[in-house]
Amino acid sequence: MRTLTLRGGARVAVVAAQWCDAFAVVTRGRVQLELRDGEPGPVLGRDAGFWLRGTGVRALRNPGRRTARVRIVTPAVRDRHLPVNTRTPVAE
Repeated sequence: MRTLTLRGGARVAVVAAQWCDAFAVVTRGRVQLELRDGEPGPVLGRDAGFWLRGTGVRALRNPGRRTARVRIVTPAVRDRHLPVNTRTPVAE
């Protein structure tokens, strides 16, 4: 989990690879989604959750003067190189 902090009026580009399968929640302030064509999208307030995958959103913007925060949750990545123990230990 990570936190994105946006000062008043700040804008951050959405890089698809960084947001793949991520779920975000606005925890402070308001965040506006900027659409692919540059048009302003919806403004999301505190406790609003959203996915960005496949939405065409190109940036997040803080439309207010106060700092906004977004918590970003990504699914756990399993290490495919670790061996899996399929045997049940036997008590001796």
